[in-house]
Amino acid sequence: MKLETWLLFCATELALSLTPGIAVTLVIGTALARGVREGLLATLGILAANTLYFALSATSVGALLAASPRLFALVKWGGALYLVVIGVQAILAAISARNAPRRESMPELAPPPGRRAFLRGFVMQAANPKALLFFIAILPQFVEPNGSVVRQIVILGASSVAIEFAALALYAALAAHARGLARDARWSAALDALAGALLVFAGVGLAALRA
Repeated sequence: MKLETWLLFCATELALSLTPGIAVTLVIGTALARGVREGLLATLGILAANTLYFALSATSVGALLAASPRLFALVKWGGALYLVVIGVQAILAAISARNAPRRESMPELAPPPGRRAFLRGFVMQAANPKALLFFIAILPQFVEPNGSVVRQIVILGASSVAIEFAALALYAALAAHARGLARDARWSAALDALAGALLVFAGVGLAALRA
């Protein structure tokens, strides 16, 4: 795996982790209601589901490559375009939200304490369409056909878990210790814009690597 490919993956993973979605909403809601510890337990549940998906991808991506190299290439180009599209959408959403004084985008949840917070995070992420799309359409972008698929996915998986844990832990800490900041539209808009820019950069960068 080339260094630039890995760096693009890290930028993409960071952008997706920062983009408000089901996983972010669950972690923030849990931390708002129960504190940082419960928010981190929900985060670990989310990452456990992602780890399972990475393990499955180690065989499924290899099978796709072996079955049809052309189909594999088509999936990779489609994923690069998808990254640019959702990046532009995130930037436009940030511009629209900038003038809103405050918004209640992160509702307070009341998840059960302890292991059930972990289980809720796991079940939610396992059924999350955004997570499924990541492993079907986006992950293959960063797998180089000439290298070991399993080795590359192990590297990408470890990087993904580390980055997403840091991002979700940040959200949990902000929600628990700065409730107003977590609900501030300007903060959310800034994250949307940053995430969108990173996604556009990743999509264009992937296309340029294949040009």
